[in-house]
Amino acid sequence: MRIFDPHIHMTSRTTDDYARMAASGVLAVVEPAFWLGQPRTNPGSFTDYFDSLLGWEPYRAAQFGVVHHATIALNPKEANDPRCRPVLDLLPRYLDKDRVVAVGEIGYDSMTPEEDDAFERQLALAVEHDLPALVHTPHRDKARGTRRTLEVVAASGIAPERVAIDHLNEVTIELVHGSGCWAGFSIYPETKMSPPRMVAILRKYGLERMLVNSAADWGVSDPLLTLATAEAMLADGFGEDDVEQVFWRNPIAFYSQSGRLDLTAVTGAAEPTFAGSSIKRGGE
Repeated sequence: MRIFDPHIHMTSRTTDDYARMAASGVLAVVEPAFWLGQPRTNPGSFTDYFDSLLGWEPYRAAQFGVVHHATIALNPKEANDPRCRPVLDLLPRYLDKDRVVAVGEIGYDSMTPEEDDAFERQLALAVEHDLPALVHTPHRDKARGTRRTLEVVAASGIAPERVAIDHLNEVTIELVHGSGCWAGFSIYPETKMSPPRMVAILRKYGLERMLVNSAADWGVSDPLLTLATAEAMLADGFGEDDVEQVFWRNPIAFYSQSGRLDLTAVTGAAEPTFAGSSIKRGGE
């Protein structure tokens, strides 16, 4: 079984997680830029973070045979902080990088005017840079936030098939289904979806334009919930090709729209060091 996790925050995870994922068939990941938990106080902290997403983290993933790409953006929560908003002017520099396969995560947290502005500006950047967009729907008032998201996407001029609306559930899939956008689901303990609920949604709505991810980060989360969901699909009577579509071909189809997705390194050799550093403490 091959798994491509299209939304996971590996910066927050350990090398043990990479080893477990690789052993379980997770061969490729996309890491969206997101809020790190502690408020950032200046744009310079973002540049170091973005550089890490495009340098150190792909190196670290490759040591375990996992291919790593990223999406870059000012996330919705920090769009409300005036200390962070200058990051919007830095984004074009990063959106031209080879390993950047979408603009994201963008969208809403509290649905403020500042979030409206950042969302609209970053959708425009996605169009300008010919990239897909990965959209975060809010954790609170999710239905209203999803409706507003779809309105902003429609007004932006970006093609809906180049947009993934993430963190959906049984209520919000009704809004996104039929919009032309991709539907994303995070299998995340307690606060988002579970494997049985995800399988029920796939039964009802089908497999086309469905993206299933772990969204594993610094919270209570599990980078192997993609595998658990794949196994739940098989137990429910879905075939191996159905699982391959959801967990491999679908994320490839979405992110390939960037023209930058490169999975050739799945079987390639990893570089021994990055900028002179190794994951082996103390050197070789």
